Amino acid sequence: MSLHVGILTAGGDCPGLNAVIRAVVRRASADDSLVLGIKNGWRGLVEDDLEPLTRAAVRGILPRGGTILGTSRANPLESAEHVARIKANWEKHRLDGLVVVGGDGSLRTALAMWREHGLRVVGVPKTIDNDIGGTDFTFGFDTAVGIVTEAVDRLHSTAESHHRVMVVEVMGRHTGWIAAYGGIAGGADVVLVPEHPFRLSKVCEIIRHRESQGSPFSIIVVAEDARPVPLENFLTDEASQQIYRHEQLGGIGDLLAREIERATGIQTRVTKLGYVQRGGSPSAFDRVLATRFGVKAYEMIAPTAPPRQRRSPSPSRRSLPSTRARSSRP
Repeated sequence: MSLHVGILTAGGDCPGLNAVIRAVVRRASADDSLVLGIKNGWRGLVEDDLEPLTRAAVRGILPRGGTILGTSRANPLESAEHVARIKANWEKHRLDGLVVVGGDGSLRTALAMWREHGLRVVGVPKTIDNDIGGTDFTFGFDTAVGIVTEAVDRLHSTAESHHRVMVVEVMGRHTGWIAAYGGIAGGADVVLVPEHPFRLSKVCEIIRHRESQGSPFSIIVVAEDARPVPLENFLTDEASQQIYRHEQLGGIGDLLAREIERATGIQTRVTKLGYVQRGGSPSAFDRVLATRFGVKAYEMIAPTAPPRQRRSPSPSRRSLPSTRARSSRP
């Protein structure tokens, strides 16, 4: 079966995107199908910015971070004209299906394009936050946790040497998976996540207790969307608006460190890992998971695509005799 399959990457970048692209292309090539890479997310399908992806084009991209196709947060549903142009380009390139690799927003758009406009779309869940419903793990998460773990490991030596509290601010919009996994793996003393508002008094109590037990240093891992309980809210309205703005979270670590130092008298420093968490080469786990997603995405499109022309299976793919049959003797 020979198909025309599009693939785009949308939303924030993360390790493993190139592994998905590579897997789709390699699996499709086994069916002599054509994969068209769409540049810069949905924008590329609006602007007709597509290019054929061959096995040679994806050679060597498995360990690379980011995405060779580029990405954007463009939402075609905001414009009827953009939807019309997508449909026109879909017909122009005779697409049988589209693989959309993205997070919550990108997959919601993909779902709407299927439900409301009849496009055959398969979504591949992608986010380092590990917060997409219906998944156990999303690729990129394991790599991010590894980076956080290494950072916490390294900060332990500085914290212990200088008898300081080290606050490590990590990514996590509405979810604390990175903070929880990275904090536990790195041996952090306190982990603060968005799902459970924290008490500053309790945090300081833990720090003082450790000091009384002969450990005058502590490591605090805090997700960027973690918030204090209302009764112990130390943030002004202006600070809250700045920290929890929708476009870009960040800043709770600085104010938390200030309050910890004020309450305990222990020098407190902040490390923000920021975009380091979602950059660089994917871990082995993420490479395998992303590859499995890519293969499955193509295979989900193939059975439902209109039949074109089936080719005869190659001899190398024919069933081999069983081991018992080959090893039996007359």
